[in-house]
Amino acid sequence: MSTIIDGKEIAATIKTEIATEVKSLLDHGRPAPHLAVIIAGQDGAALSYVNSIEKQCKGVGYICSAYKFPEDVKEKDILDTIDFLNRDDEVNGYIIQMPLPKQVSIDKVTAHVDPRKDMDCFHPANMGNLLLGKECFLPATPHGVMELIRRSNIDTTGKECVILGRSNIVGKPLAMLLLQKDANATVTVCHSRTKNLKRVCSRADILIVAIGQPEMITEDYVKEKATVIDVGIHRIPDVGQPNGYRVCGDVKYDEVSKKCEAITPVPGGVGPMTMACLLQNTMTAYHRQNDGNTLQ
Repeated sequence: MSTIIDGKEIAATIKTEIATEVKSLLDHGRPAPHLAVIIAGQDGAALSYVNSIEKQCKGVGYICSAYKFPEDVKEKDILDTIDFLNRDDEVNGYIIQMPLPKQVSIDKVTAHVDPRKDMDCFHPANMGNLLLGKECFLPATPHGVMELIRRSNIDTTGKECVILGRSNIVGKPLAMLLLQKDANATVTVCHSRTKNLKRVCSRADILIVAIGQPEMITEDYVKEKATVIDVGIHRIPDVGQPNGYRVCGDVKYDEVSKKCEAITPVPGGVGPMTMACLLQNTMTAYHRQNDGNTLQ
């Protein structure tokens, strides 16, 4: 049976580190870091995530401000809120929760974000710096994957790493991080049009799956003794469960875990790390704005 990469445990360690640092800041008479969130509409998953951000911030001693708008919000109201947060010296960073209502331009919103407060790495300047290997905020989920790899002592140097999924949120930035000199992986990015997908995936020493298809990846896609990191999360109807559904990832866990060397579970793998790394980004922004310490 493979080793389980426990993201919940690693995230708890990171949050303990952050809470200890916040206590030290307060003990020295300094303010707590401040994270803000903008959300529009009633998307259930988005609202749940924002509620979780508020709870996690409180848990480590951060200040959290949530700006919640209805589905029919005017684009100008969102842009004005972003401008306000950009000017507010007490706010260290913020995220804009997706999805946005159709009348709000994602491109306009992203362009308005101050790169120094861009906790999701959505601004073109931060994405460009990520591509160039320069200092920037790392997107929370790819950052979480890299922290899982690092803190689990998984060697990436010279390893063949296959990423299944090419989104701007996970696949592309993760490829850039794995290519950089502190990781030194050989990276292949696959997607829905990749030919011979099983063959490509089964070459991977490290297979990272963010394809958005429940339990798509079976043992046929996986090399013997590979490391498998499952970024997907889905609710599947299941009348046998008290709440009427079960949670799974993009990987068929019961099959693949018997073949690979290490694997992340869903839930309890990458998910908790995304939140922990959002908190890390906020602390990094706090130090950059207050004392020039880059921390990353």
